[in-house]
Amino acid sequence: MIALPQHRLDALLNRHAMVESELGSGLAPDAYVKLSREFSELGPVIEAIKAYRLVTAEMDDLDALIADASTDAEMRKLAESEKPALQTRKEKLEQQIQLALIPKDAMDDHDAILEIRAGTGGDEAALFAGDLFRMYERYAAKQGWKTEVLSISEGTKGGFKEIVAEVHGRGVFAKLKFESGVHRVQRVPDTESSGRIHTSAATVAVLPEVEDVDIDINEADLKIDTMRAQGAGGQHVNKTESAIRITHLPSGIVVFVQEERSQHKNKAKALAYLRTKLYDQQRSKLDAERAADRRGQIGSGDRSERIRTYNFPQGRVTDHRINLTLYKLPQVMEGEALNELIDALVTEHQAELLAAEGAT
Repeated sequence: MIALPQHRLDALLNRHAMVESELGSGLAPDAYVKLSREFSELGPVIEAIKAYRLVTAEMDDLDALIADASTDAEMRKLAESEKPALQTRKEKLEQQIQLALIPKDAMDDHDAILEIRAGTGGDEAALFAGDLFRMYERYAAKQGWKTEVLSISEGTKGGFKEIVAEVHGRGVFAKLKFESGVHRVQRVPDTESSGRIHTSAATVAVLPEVEDVDIDINEADLKIDTMRAQGAGGQHVNKTESAIRITHLPSGIVVFVQEERSQHKNKAKALAYLRTKLYDQQRSKLDAERAADRRGQIGSGDRSERIRTYNFPQGRVTDHRINLTLYKLPQVMEGEALNELIDALVTEHQAELLAAEGAT
């Protein structure tokens, strides 16, 4: 077990007391909301620190009692019998605090942009992309998050060739970032008369929204096109040129937003989406530079590798990064059991970070 850095625990206790004091000092609404969230987030680790120090003090008292030559045999025996339970509690609290001390991804609390694209498999891949989107939409709803579609390119027989959506809520990116990668499906398509199992794929990309991050966008570097929206959405899609496509000339990144009736709103969303894509490009470049140190890390966002297989005939889902198989395919596709996969990935990721902390 890694020794807890006591100076960091002291700093957390001091910060918690300072925030508590500031909350009672008549702050402006925005500052009050921000500090209230910090106070709430600090709460569990502060309780753990206080409990840890209390247990440590109790163990020190027991050790002193046992070491004291004047302690009678019965009292010494009683003190020794109490130590194992205290030791177990102390170790659990140490682990809880160590997890809380792991440096967090600065983007974890951000909303996310979810991109799903049909891969190999033609019409079946587009249908699978649609299934994946509905899975994430249901999962998001169960978390109390809101999903808002930005753009759609529909498949010829249903599903989506591509769909891009914003997911709003607390801690969205912290959970969904592990979904980036190639998702493979094995099933018999409805159009398959001979009952043969087909293998198709779709690619998922999850990007943290970064409207509040300073990404310099020069208007001269942008090519902005307006056009009529396409696909479902009502008669207005054929009457107004509200859809916006922005091309960032230096990087070649193209974003397209069509869901709002207002051209102004679509442009604002497209610029925010572009900022997110540019940030992700910078982030990916830095990640690539650190690839040797991060090889094998869960959630690296490497979209070239197959991360999960959905086998419909066997009713199973396998996440290849952590070798976890669940025979709960219907529940996963309904968004109900997806949390079991995501929570397992989060746990594995935390274990690797703890191991890295110990190594340093």
